[in-house]
Amino acid sequence: MASSLNSSFQTSNLRTVFLGKKNQVCVSSVPVNRVGFLRKTVVCKESRIGKQPIQVPSNVTITLEGQFLKVKGPLGELSQSYPREVNVEREEPGTLKVKKAMETRRANQMHGLFRTLTDNMVVGVSKGFEKKLQLIGVGYRAMLEGRDLVLNLGFSHPVRMEIPDGIKVKVEDNTRITVSGYDKSAIGQFAASVRRWRPPEPYKGKGVKYADEIIRRKEGKAGKKK
Repeated sequence: MASSLNSSFQTSNLRTVFLGKKNQVCVSSVPVNRVGFLRKTVVCKESRIGKQPIQVPSNVTITLEGQFLKVKGPLGELSQSYPREVNVEREEPGTLKVKKAMETRRANQMHGLFRTLTDNMVVGVSKGFEKKLQLIGVGYRAMLEGRDLVLNLGFSHPVRMEIPDGIKVKVEDNTRITVSGYDKSAIGQFAASVRRWRPPEPYKGKGVKYADEIIRRKEGKAGKKK
């Protein structure tokens, strides 16, 4: 039987190796010079967010110079530099389109990100953004003194924060703070800095929280049962 297997494998021009004398296991292998590897081309999918066009209102002026974009509107002016993985193009009057310049994983990641950043710039200089905060706790209050926001959050001293340029802060009823402006990232950064002084705790909910924030409450320590 082994001789018939040898003869059949020799006619097919394959090398044959026997492993073990008792089991007579026959393993066939192809010569190394005949082995080939099939490389498959991976095509990155286009981002669902990145492929959407950006509508530019009539009161917004767009200046595009290579990989640098400047947006000017009634509320302010913003600019953004783009990496080499993406390009910004004007499809038609009143429309911007962010496209991938190459087919790589990083280009696919940058596509949706910079489309969102560009849209935030256009919306910011035309309509603006706002973030609302709320103070919860006995004696917690906020007030404005010039360009400073003064917070009483239970410390031995009041917390004084300087309001950055391009941001407006409004205080209502000493417990509600509204941060507004045309730069969405700057608004979010300042609001997060205010909240960081006294994050809401999970038992009574005391602290500084966003107006739309939901705090997961914990049950307090139960009293001794009689």
